[in-house]
Amino acid sequence: MDRGVEWDFEPTLDRIAALMDLLGSPQRSYPVVHIAGTNGKTSTARLTEALLRERNLRVGRFTSPHLVSMRERICVDGEPLSEERFAEVYEEIAPYVELNDTQGRRIQFFELLTAMAYAAFADTPVDVAVIETGMGGTWDATNVADGTVAVITPISLDHTDRLGPDIPTIAGEKAGIIKPGATTILAQQDIEAAEVLMRRAADTGAVVAREGIEFGVLAREVAMGGQLLTLRGLKGVYEDVYLPLYGAHQASNAVCALAAVEALTGGDDPLDIELVRQAFAQAASPGRLEILRRSPTVVVDAAHNPGGMQATLDGLHEAFDFAKVVGVVAVMSDKDVDGLLELLEPVLDEIVVTRNSSPRSMSAEELGELAMGFFGEDRVHVVERLDDAIDRGIGMADAEGEFSGTGVLITGSVVTAGDARFLLKADGS
Repeated sequence: MDRGVEWDFEPTLDRIAALMDLLGSPQRSYPVVHIAGTNGKTSTARLTEALLRERNLRVGRFTSPHLVSMRERICVDGEPLSEERFAEVYEEIAPYVELNDTQGRRIQFFELLTAMAYAAFADTPVDVAVIETGMGGTWDATNVADGTVAVITPISLDHTDRLGPDIPTIAGEKAGIIKPGATTILAQQDIEAAEVLMRRAADTGAVVAREGIEFGVLAREVAMGGQLLTLRGLKGVYEDVYLPLYGAHQASNAVCALAAVEALTGGDDPLDIELVRQAFAQAASPGRLEILRRSPTVVVDAAHNPGGMQATLDGLHEAFDFAKVVGVVAVMSDKDVDGLLELLEPVLDEIVVTRNSSPRSMSAEELGELAMGFFGEDRVHVVERLDDAIDRGIGMADAEGEFSGTGVLITGSVVTAGDARFLLKADGS
């Protein structure tokens, strides 16, 4: 049954809303933490889930896109639906989808996955669902749910063809997940984005908590395999919290998740400090400054827009003491490729450009031409296939010698990160 492709859709909630009505509105069966923003959504969703599960709650998590398997998008109790369960959920809702189609509202790809997630969570049933928007907010298929808590991660330019040409327009679209009476957790935002979000909150009567004002990261130091944090939540201060993820952006994601869970639980008491420590100590965010192998150290990151790439490179500089860095880069052709290359140029000593497995991937040849404009010809290596490009990057790092301090960074897209994890057989992929 052809449902089109994920990145080509008509922005309306009519189709998905009609389908949810036919299914009996499963998205209203449990409280929802709804997460929108440009960068950090999936990591924040995972961290929120970790805290909720540590409280012995059954949690459904819906994120996108996936790294390797479509089933990763719909998780219950931290695990993707099994192949059997995934097929079963599809078969259960298929008659309603077809009925919706016959009424002139043909369900599209992402809408189908969203409906499957909401139905699976109601059927389990979960105590709470953590839902990441696919793109935007107002017209995103996930927005048929009303989040008890809305989280807006940092907003920057991305998907400008779909969401609008500037920060205020994009912020206005993402603000659509803020619902009347909800609690809104705002990560640190550009002033332009913050103004739009605050106006939306005022219009809807939502309670607002802002990172850096009502809550925030009080202290942060690099620790073995991650960082040690002191976090100020909405209800208390949490000291000596170890987070096995790298970079200031992950500390920010963690405190936003903490504030979201505090808001969801109600009351005035802080969360149990040991619960917070335990939950975050076990946190994982695959494909986000993730070490795939050592000697040489190979790090993969899913950054695909300038805002995300800046956070990645800051985290790389802080956490990895590389003397030299070889980049393996594959990007989508509809992204701000010049913006990504401009940020990478001062950090990468050599760049191996290639393509990933997506039909939207820019060709290695075209990416190579663009890269030469920033790096010069001598530092750019064009390799057609990602597996060969990774081999070339590792080979170049090896050639520098075991004690040269040369690392390899594979980046440019979520698909690139997923492909690399699969090729290097990362655990959990």
